[in-house]
Amino acid sequence: MRRKLVEAACAGAFASGRRLPSSRALAQQLGVARNTVTLAYQKLLDEGLFVSRERSGIYVDHDMLRGLTSVETVAGGRDPAPDSHWGARFKTGTDGDPASRRIPNWRQYPYPFIDGVFDASLFPVTEWREASRQALTVADIAQWATDSGDADDPMLIEEIRTKVLPRRGIQARPDEILITVGAQQALALISQMLIDPSVTVAIEDPGYPDMRRLIADRGGRTVIQPVDDDGVLVDRRLDDCDLIYVTPSHQFPTGVMMTQARRDALLKKAAARDMVIIEDDFACETNYLDEACPALYSLDRDGRVIYVAGLSKVLGPGLRLGFMVAPAAVIAEARRLRGLAVRHPPLNNQRTVAHFLAMGHHDATMMRLGRLFRERRTALRDALNHYLQQSVAIAPVRGGAAYWVRGSSDLDVKSLAVEAERRGVLIEPVGPYYAGGEGPSNIFRLGVTSLPLNRIREGVAVLADLMRDLPGAKPAFPHTPEGRLTGEALRAAMSGAVLLCKTVYGDPCTIELLPDGRMTGRAGYANEDCDVGRWWVEEDVWRRQWRQWSYGEIASFVTVIVDDRIGWFDTHGRLVDSAVIRRADAV
Repeated sequence: MRRKLVEAACAGAFASGRRLPSSRALAQQLGVARNTVTLAYQKLLDEGLFVSRERSGIYVDHDMLRGLTSVETVAGGRDPAPDSHWGARFKTGTDGDPASRRIPNWRQYPYPFIDGVFDASLFPVTEWREASRQALTVADIAQWATDSGDADDPMLIEEIRTKVLPRRGIQARPDEILITVGAQQALALISQMLIDPSVTVAIEDPGYPDMRRLIADRGGRTVIQPVDDDGVLVDRRLDDCDLIYVTPSHQFPTGVMMTQARRDALLKKAAARDMVIIEDDFACETNYLDEACPALYSLDRDGRVIYVAGLSKVLGPGLRLGFMVAPAAVIAEARRLRGLAVRHPPLNNQRTVAHFLAMGHHDATMMRLGRLFRERRTALRDALNHYLQQSVAIAPVRGGAAYWVRGSSDLDVKSLAVEAERRGVLIEPVGPYYAGGEGPSNIFRLGVTSLPLNRIREGVAVLADLMRDLPGAKPAFPHTPEGRLTGEALRAAMSGAVLLCKTVYGDPCTIELLPDGRMTGRAGYANEDCDVGRWWVEEDVWRRQWRQWSYGEIASFVTVIVDDRIGWFDTHGRLVDSAVIRRADAV
């Protein structure tokens, strides 16, 4: 009510000398309680924006409002200024691939499989409010409300130094830590300090597009360094580089964790070639999902690594606090450059985060998110294995909350993403993560930070229906259900059979169909995933039900066997699954 009254006054809705409606009249017009209007009027009177004249009523104090804004500006009374001449004046790069930007209204889609954005239920509301109250005590306000120059909040520095960094194996002094406006500002400061046209920077491929843009804006030369299952390659292509940017703990965007041997090789190469390593630990708070290697910074003995990280990404979108750790001389220069732009991130936010860390809320939140993301990631894996076992493959990941999904060689991911969006499913093609914007046309990412557990399965089911209906989709079993087995022939073929297949994540799976209708399943290289169930033939359809696998639901299939291959089709004639079939006595 107060805000709208002020907006109306600034826009000239209340003419000078004209009395405002009485509280009773305005309450009736707006359909609200009279007390609400009375309280709003009283607040505005106390603030001096409105004045009360005895036996007359309430008026706008136009002297107080004058200068706040003009009627013409609020009302949009002038035409926009021409901007056609500005493009030629920009001294920065113009590279900005819109394909790598997320849909801003992703929350409105029912199945946003987008990694790195978070559904609202994950935010620790109660804990954050408690930390905020602590930061608003008189003593705390006295700390952050005074001019501190370019210094950061000492309490936050100490909390990061003693609680956050040790988990990554890092020991640092206070003068080796700088608070930044998110990890992105840290990367921008490093680029400003260390990159110009004379500098060559190696960057992972696929990798972080914004880092490529930062290098381009500074005029730096780039060496595109491939990534394999062990992390970024360390080879002769790095010999002439001055810097290398890496995401070793959780490679962006593949999710690969750099092995210890590769870390050692990279540090050795950096020392031999006088190279600086920029270590972006953007997902440091999710590495505990599985056993993690220590940070490169903790292994560095030559002062060649600059470590960049952000506080919880769940808090990040609104909070935007990150930090960098580097030798004191580097931090001093970064502090100087930061001071020219923003002095420092808001100290009230810094103090709130310090209390959030000190009271253990950050640790508790990360443990809770770890459990949730592990459950969601497993749910995504199981749904892909259930619905798309014949259509896609996923690489195993250690930690993180996203899968790198590979479809058949003829899959056009760009077209898939467009059609999936029409059905409410958001996926991420990986092309924008590659230098030049062109990567494999059949790979996309699926993340689970942005949608609740109970929507993962149904989202994958929608995606599976779409992928099976795509023109030109090639089944892995090159036969049709016309030659189906029925009746006793079907029962005889399945009784005593052993089925050999692979899971969507590449593990071997063996299923034994016993003559009495029982079945056993073993998956994994050490048979670590086992289940039991039953099978039967009904109405010329083969049916099965596992105790846990496939959600414990009854599944029905039209069955075709050709030589040593068996294929299962749904009622629409679409291939659902296939396997190698053997007799138990022949295995």
